[in-house]
Amino acid sequence: MKLLIQRVANARVEVAGEVVGSIDQGLLALVGIEPQDDLASLARALHKLLNYRVFSDDAGKMNRSLKDVGGGLLLVSQFTLAAETKSGMRPSFSSAAPPAQGAALFDGLVELARAEHPQVATGRFGADMQVHLVNDGPVTFLLEV
Repeated sequence: MKLLIQRVANARVEVAGEVVGSIDQGLLALVGIEPQDDLASLARALHKLLNYRVFSDDAGKMNRSLKDVGGGLLLVSQFTLAAETKSGMRPSFSSAAPPAQGAALFDGLVELARAEHPQVATGRFGADMQVHLVNDGPVTFLLEV
């Protein structure tokens, strides 16, 4: 599983002009699910998302987590993160999980997140989404779990 996380001042996802998920300060996580991912991958991913220290403490150091700051978590499924891009001039998506597996695991991640964190929003799996964000920093990390 690949997670592209961005520390945001705010973010929202729209589908056909309708806002389907939004947060204020927190993390936007673009989630790329791969065939080998399973329930254990979801648990590791959620632990990272909630505890990865990317928010500033009083001294200005990245020493606080999403849990520490009580920020929002916006989860957006993005199969293109799992693309093979090392060769050629067109991405291959054979390394991404099939849609049914991806949807089930993404839904599982959302369910786990909502059980552990009070502010969780999502995009819509498989939809044509427009993601709007104000990247705070900018701070962006690619996590592989």
